[in-house]
Amino acid sequence: MYRTLKILTVAQAFAQTGAPIVVLLGGIVGTLLAPSPGLATLPVALMIVGTASTTIPAALLMGKFGRKAGFIFGASYSCLAGLLAAFAINRESFVLFCLATFLVGSHNAFIFQYRFAVAESVPPEKVGQSLSVLMLAGVAAAFMGPESAQRLQEASSLGEFAGSFLGLSVFMLVTIAMLCFYRNTDVSEETDDREQRSVLSILQQPMFIVAIAAAVAAWCVMSLMMTATPVSMHQVDHFDLADTAWVIQSHIMAMFLPSLFSGFLIGRFGALKIIMAGLALLFACLYIAYLDRQLMHYWWALVLLGIGWNFMFLGGTTLLTQTYRSSERFKVQALNDFIVFSMQAIAALSSGFILVQFGWSWIIGLSLPWLLLLIPVLFLTRNRLATA
Repeated sequence: MYRTLKILTVAQAFAQTGAPIVVLLGGIVGTLLAPSPGLATLPVALMIVGTASTTIPAALLMGKFGRKAGFIFGASYSCLAGLLAAFAINRESFVLFCLATFLVGSHNAFIFQYRFAVAESVPPEKVGQSLSVLMLAGVAAAFMGPESAQRLQEASSLGEFAGSFLGLSVFMLVTIAMLCFYRNTDVSEETDDREQRSVLSILQQPMFIVAIAAAVAAWCVMSLMMTATPVSMHQVDHFDLADTAWVIQSHIMAMFLPSLFSGFLIGRFGALKIIMAGLALLFACLYIAYLDRQLMHYWWALVLLGIGWNFMFLGGTTLLTQTYRSSERFKVQALNDFIVFSMQAIAALSSGFILVQFGWSWIIGLSLPWLLLLIPVLFLTRNRLATA
């Protein structure tokens, strides 16, 4: 295995624990601290807003100072965010808690750049398989994040769940330690003398359009449902925290465990077919979620949501790496992540309000158009991408 891939896989396993901890506890703590029930999921939504608002600054920062400096910088302030969240719980400050989750999300913008760092460090034909290995870090994060959140729930005298966020800070310290072994990849040999293309010309590429559309659909559906699920289960349907955590853990593991084989499937069948398979799985997810709100309906829906997201996101990322020259990489990567996570932020911000005001069925109904809109995009570009 390539050295960069090994280091970043381990680092990402710890760095990525922040998101599942916030997903599991953000809405629950928000219910305790928020001035109104409709704002309960705002901390989770602001985590995603933090990601969207940092995508371009993160790419520009790493373009100027290198990926290593950017990765360590992001992990450092995420460590402080865990401390801030614990302090906010102690002071019963909803505003400070929201700021903390925003910073955790901001760090995610740096984490999502790990995949591009890996893609730059391996031969082009190994990109899909290497990204699959990297995404397996999410399996470890899916277990460590929610598990530590539960075990440390009462561990601090600062208040319930404060210990969970102190645990997040410890994970970030381990991330920083691992990143000290990372070395920036020299891609100067790959840079050609061709003039950089305009953003518009890059946007017009069919491969770029499919990559963006698949990622937007996957992230928005995932965000709508994942953000609402802990509150719907724990606060509305009165499942205990253990059942809620099990569903969220299963969902996050389903997001990353398929990476054991999805990279191989992309190499065998092509990214486009894997995106289409992911689309079918997300339709199945919505159907099961619509049938009922028993524990196993939540579990199956969230597991299918995770697998479908994996196929669509990994397939889209593989396509994306084929749409830019090395001299354009930071610009295109920033553009891609800004579009994707801005749309995801809109979905996340609306999720809590929709759940409280209209109910779970509306979450499902408003997830459907994101998938339906992807169908004509795939249909119109399928011939040109058949060999992708």
